[in-house]
Amino acid sequence: MTGVRVWVEAAELLGPGLPSWDTARAVLAGHEPYVHADFTLPPPPQLSPAERRRAIPSVRLALAVGAAAIAGSGLDPATMPAVFASSGADGQTIGGILSALALPSREVSPTGFHNSVHNAPSGYWSLAVRSREPVTSLSAHDGSFAAGLLEAAAQTVCDNVVVLLVAYDLPYPEPLHGVRPIAASFGVALVLSPARSARSLAELRIATIPMSVDEATECGEPRLEWLRRGNPAARSLPLLQALAASRGELVRLQLARGGLGVGVTPC
Repeated sequence: MTGVRVWVEAAELLGPGLPSWDTARAVLAGHEPYVHADFTLPPPPQLSPAERRRAIPSVRLALAVGAAAIAGSGLDPATMPAVFASSGADGQTIGGILSALALPSREVSPTGFHNSVHNAPSGYWSLAVRSREPVTSLSAHDGSFAAGLLEAAAQTVCDNVVVLLVAYDLPYPEPLHGVRPIAASFGVALVLSPARSARSLAELRIATIPMSVDEATECGEPRLEWLRRGNPAARSLPLLQALAASRGELVRLQLARGGLGVGVTPC
């Protein structure tokens, strides 16, 4: 298919039963069964002790997958633009602020307010890797991963640079969860290059396509499909499955309107 052409230099993910790209590849490729398992978010070692203590769950998740993907690429994150995508950023922090505003004192923590903004994880990333490169933070509801991939690919081609894509979403606390249910925490990162290298996993050809939500590519494994449907960042799972299996495939990803066709050609 025609469209924007980029190469995947490295991938990383973190979710229930999927602790890392190296561990999850066999599961995503269908060679090993998927076993759901809870996980804890590691503190970001790249941050100073004071910043590490203030790091909220979304920051921990985004930095964990971003740093691991960069390590897999062997590139310098300080020289790399980045795109961060999330449907709602840190629901736990936002829920805490709304609860505080419902009290008579209406006292909101300054740290909580600082961490509630959508671009908090991308700001922490720039601090962590000491980067002055541009960082984009975007949201497109359930199509946030696809929107992030399109933005990152466009930057890669237009500016002829390697770009890091990080997508992440975490559950909201009640009562927000009842309005916006997210099944589990999930994060994914891809390093996209304008040219093939010895490390490249696959070539991606990316184009917008007309499609309905029901036409998005699904996961054949029912429990992975539950995760895909239950977390906007996990809409990436069919693409990750094609990368893990080194399988040529056209993956359809949901956008806010229409969709994204991603032609995967293994390297």
